[in-house]
Amino acid sequence: RSWMSIHYEVREAVAVVTLDRADKLNALTVEMRDALGTAFEAAARDPAVRAVLLQARGKAFCASGDVSKMGDFTPSSGQTLLKLAHRMVRNLVNIEKPVVAATRGAVAGIGWSMALACDAIIASETAQFSQVFRHVGLVPDGGAIYFLTQHLGLLRAKELVFSGRRIDAHEALSLGLVNRVVPDEHLDSIALAHVQELANGPTFALGMAKRCSS
Repeated sequence: RSWMSIHYEVREAVAVVTLDRADKLNALTVEMRDALGTAFEAAARDPAVRAVLLQARGKAFCASGDVSKMGDFTPSSGQTLLKLAHRMVRNLVNIEKPVVAATRGAVAGIGWSMALACDAIIASETAQFSQVFRHVGLVPDGGAIYFLTQHLGLLRAKELVFSGRRIDAHEALSLGLVNRVVPDEHLDSIALAHVQELANGPTFALGMAKRCSS
């Protein structure tokens, strides 16, 4: 199934959700946020799905939200955007099955929020993580501050949010923000193998462990 640059398929008990807007570094449109929320809900409800892989085509995982239409911003459209982002991330977090993100290139803003909402992050050596919200005068959304605080503590989380600086894959690994760093050419195969291994595990027990740790 496909919705607005989002592809969803089930491969041997693994739901693979793919961002496919490579020409725009997979920056999320309003329609993509809505489609991702629907895809995550489908993965959560399907008893045939035992684990989920979130990945992206092209050289970037997700360069935040699409800012090309920010000139059309109104209070009403902003509220709609926030609601869709919250639904998307909430549906992702609430999947009671292991979820793995495969990240490369730009992992920024709401894209980083999505990755942090997963249970494991495997990063290509090309990955660059950043909280870019400050550069466009916005407060981080998608649960970014909550997730960073959970991983890093309040002071380090504030530093990344306030500075908006980029951290590379190896710094992210040293901070405990990714689980593993791999060569870019092996990212897809390693991430798929890892999520397939999780899919072969005790889904109910893993889901309960996930709930207990949240």
